Amino acid sequence: MQVFGKYETNFDMDYLVEHYLYINESEEQKITVDDVNTMLKKKRKSVAGTIFLFNPETSPLGFKMSKFLQEDGFDKYDEIVELNEDAKAYILNAGLKQHFKGKLIEIRYLFTYNRENIEPTPIMEEFDADLDKYNSNQLTRYDKKRNYIDISDIRLSGKFVFMGMGHKYDRHHKAIIAYARAISTQIHKLDKNVVFMYDNNYDMDECIQRAYYLSPYASGKAREVRANGFKEVFKTHPPESKKLSF
Repeated sequence: MQVFGKYETNFDMDYLVEHYLYINESEEQKITVDDVNTMLKKKRKSVAGTIFLFNPETSPLGFKMSKFLQEDGFDKYDEIVELNEDAKAYILNAGLKQHFKGKLIEIRYLFTYNRENIEPTPIMEEFDADLDKYNSNQLTRYDKKRNYIDISDIRLSGKFVFMGMGHKYDRHHKAIIAYARAISTQIHKLDKNVVFMYDNNYDMDECIQRAYYLSPYASGKAREVRANGFKEVFKTHPPESKKLSF
């Protein structure tokens, strides 16, 4: 497995605007950034599918996770670079390696702001306020084009889409809830095999309506269940949605 991505910045914030997981054909086989750029010129052949998550928590190879990479000497914005492998990438690789060797998997996000642990912070309040202004001429705290998705023009690569962007939206964040549900609705209109994990709380149709998509990542007792559930989704080719038992 190798991980690649492209960062863009605006003032003092970094956004991961492109993100790819490469499933190596063997342990010895490696690719370069130049190889990735060549593959991306032929996305229809090289990108197997898309995984949709909440937000990135990544760092370029040779750097640690940082609120603002430029302060640590990073200067390769606006170009594809190799990223550090992490525990989350290993979970994805474990599920994908059986059927997608030699392929890129694109990873997309609800929010591309590259920051750890944003969900329990005031950042979510700022996202919610931004989304309230998104379709107006008002200024937003976070970059409109970099951090948020133009839902009417969403384009996803590959034949499948795994939805794993989360399920515990704060009921006070009404704009975020509407945003997630609008993305869910739009993706299901595309000619893709859309799959996800769910549990006893809702059936499959209700999950789609509510944008209730269990993340492949969790802590505590749910950690192993989610990771194994992700493997089960991709055990078949094409992948299939799976109900998890806790």
